[in-house]
Amino acid sequence: MDYAALSSGYRALRERAAWIDLRGRGKIVATGEDRARLLHAMTTNHIEQLKPGEGCYAFFLNAQGRILSDANILCLEDAFLLDTEPETRVKLFEHLDRYIIADDVTLEDRTAALATIGVEGPESAEALRRLGISVPSAPYAWSQWDDRMIARIHSSGSDGFFVFLPVESADEFVRALEIPKASAEESRVVRIENGHPRYGDEITERNLVQETGQLHAVHFNKGCYLGQEIVERVRSRAHIHRILRRLEIDASTPPAPGTKTDSLEISSSAYSPALGKSVALAYIRIESAEPGSVLDMNGARATLSVPSQVPHPVEM
Repeated sequence: MDYAALSSGYRALRERAAWIDLRGRGKIVATGEDRARLLHAMTTNHIEQLKPGEGCYAFFLNAQGRILSDANILCLEDAFLLDTEPETRVKLFEHLDRYIIADDVTLEDRTAALATIGVEGPESAEALRRLGISVPSAPYAWSQWDDRMIARIHSSGSDGFFVFLPVESADEFVRALEIPKASAEESRVVRIENGHPRYGDEITERNLVQETGQLHAVHFNKGCYLGQEIVERVRSRAHIHRILRRLEIDASTPPAPGTKTDSLEISSSAYSPALGKSVALAYIRIESAEPGSVLDMNGARATLSVPSQVPHPVEM
């Protein structure tokens, strides 16, 4: 890969602000009197305590405690908006629909009508303020701007926001931003540099909640939900065999996803132009996973750190 081609959007995303085309992300709207009760019983986080303008990150599990999907869940006045990866949109819709029996809940797939634009990077808040937008400060909080929602969510591990807006308004909005676009590959490199896991790459149906390290997705005192028994069993016994870690590898060629050693399995990797070395996210055997540890990655030195777990605060 020619990494010189990453320079414009890559540098803007790392150092200033860039926009990311996230139009393919799934948008599912849940309405009806029982919407909070249903989502509370289906997710790992505390949905019933959310108020309009607030949100959270959560996992959806199967009965065996494996992760079927993740979602950013935003509480609206009369609905919930579930923002999820493109690959899990249909699966999540069908999973929820299967459990609506006598509940007053209606699901609507709004992906085709609502676009998602990421505005991310250290100066992302200022880029939005220049358009007269008042940005939310709390993680997963959102605010209204005309017919658009500005949510404190990121995809790259940098400071950032998701802007949900009508599809027909998206092109006009990104032109008004007057910041560079970060391509899918550029944002992927920054995401791995920042140690921010993504469902479909580092998090899959193979994984238990605690293996991912993303415990901000879990409320341990909320009561019963699908898969809760397994989550609680793992928590009470404090026993997992592997955990997700970020690696810096002293090599110019990143190891391919799926590469294994006695201690680890690579989930994703990239060459970091900023660091001059490879970076990766990998599942490490628990006895070798202490942050700061150094492992051998097929002859190269690999240093471990903890992946990103919560959004960075925004300076107001």
